[in-house]
Amino acid sequence: MNVLAAENFIVNELRRGLSPTLYYHGLHHTLDVAAVAQELAAAEGVTDPEALALLRTAALYHDAGFLHSYQGHEDQGCALARATLPDFDFSPEQIEQICGLITATKYPQEPHNHLEEIICDADLDYLGRTDFVPISTSLFDELTARQLIADEHAWFQLQARFLASHHFWTRTAVARRAAPKQARLDHILALLTNWPAADGAA
Repeated sequence: MNVLAAENFIVNELRRGLSPTLYYHGLHHTLDVAAVAQELAAAEGVTDPEALALLRTAALYHDAGFLHSYQGHEDQGCALARATLPDFDFSPEQIEQICGLITATKYPQEPHNHLEEIICDADLDYLGRTDFVPISTSLFDELTARQLIADEHAWFQLQARFLASHHFWTRTAVARRAAPKQARLDHILALLTNWPAADGAA
């Protein structure tokens, strides 16, 4: 399999074809997930070259479905992987593993193996990072542009539900990100508790 050629192909497709209003799900997010997936794989002791190649390819394709659809983009990403990866000498079995990795990132996440746990944690790594606020704000802007969120109060309610229901899967991500993510949830819950006063002050 020609991983580098596949990477160049899909990165160029994303750079050329993604909507400029995908403020969160842009190429920058895909590249971030690919990098974090590699970091987590190393920390988790994954050394098999084929496994690492499939993980990276899946990370680069995991949001490629946004080229065609906002809803159900994981299925579209799998379809794109099946249509294009044979050109780069990926076997049917390898492509199905990649589709499994892409599908695992659908929320609520349901990983079935170690690599799927890694890509799930890479996809939502920002939940426990110091750049949470600018990244989450970009998602708010993306949803607002599509009229999928009513206002800031509804957004914080959605954030609180999402953070409360989410959990990391790998030991590495739990150790690195779970505590900061909980602190972020506590902060948002406090914001919501005091929302009328905060709203009035504004």
